[in-house]
Amino acid sequence: MKRAFLFPGQGAQCVGMGKDIYEKYEEAKKIYEKASEITGKDITKLCFEGPEEELNKTENTQIAMLTTSLAILEVLKSKGIHADITTGLSLGEYGALIYAGIISLEDGIRLVQKRGYYMGNMIPKEEYAMAAVIGLDSKIIEKICEEISKEGKFVVPANYNCQVQTAISGEAEAIDEAIEKLKEAGAKKVVKLKTGGPFHTIKLEQAKQAYKKELEKVKFNFNTQVKVIKNIDGNYYNSTDNMVEILANHIVSPVRFDKAIQLMQEEKVDEYIEIGPGKVLTGFIKKENRESKTYNINDMESLENFCNIEVSYI
Repeated sequence: MKRAFLFPGQGAQCVGMGKDIYEKYEEAKKIYEKASEITGKDITKLCFEGPEEELNKTENTQIAMLTTSLAILEVLKSKGIHADITTGLSLGEYGALIYAGIISLEDGIRLVQKRGYYMGNMIPKEEYAMAAVIGLDSKIIEKICEEISKEGKFVVPANYNCQVQTAISGEAEAIDEAIEKLKEAGAKKVVKLKTGGPFHTIKLEQAKQAYKKELEKVKFNFNTQVKVIKNIDGNYYNSTDNMVEILANHIVSPVRFDKAIQLMQEEKVDEYIEIGPGKVLTGFIKKENRESKTYNINDMESLENFCNIEVSYI
């Protein structure tokens, strides 16, 4: 049986995430404590108490999401549950790289804290927004974005989530214009997202350059049996990859989760397990193939239910 671990990105966070798992499992508790020690922030308070406004700040969201996912992952590992393939969405890619051992736990936590800070604070002063476009071919979305951009406005595809959903990012006014045009072009639905920064666009070039300096301090290890799919092109990482360039460019390049799904389907993955808050990634998987076997592990109930299924299966 071939299994994939999926790690969610920004937007799925919620106050209270991971609290029941932290309280029961020592393995999870140690991850939260380690993250708090490395970052100098009280990550448990941030995750469990918020407030929501504070948790939703990009500089806090990214490290809080990663810590919660890693805490759940640690419990799964302690129960002998592993995966052959792993990937994530945007910051979720770091959960995948840590699981595979390409990045150490300590370096991963440090990097994501810096990444969140730069992405949250090194952005132009204009007002930005993001929107999810559902039920419209990505080529049409690209064309509409190009047409609006020719008028001197800024809007581009930022997340290719799956064949039927693409997220766009840009100036708030340009997003509003794009929403109307995308609906006219036949989009089933267009939804504004909670995330407001111009993520995965050239507007974060300054953040990319600052983050690149952090990446240059890290040692990457490819002595792993786990295959990791990268967001930037939907292919596997390999030992010849320039990790500094790839992870720096990740900040300003579109996420190609659609290609990651395609690769996992070609690999004939049997089980997709989303580790962390929300059900976004398994939702994308289901949109591509309703018959896919998916699980979401985001609280005590879902964790124990999955572990019981595994015991029964064994």
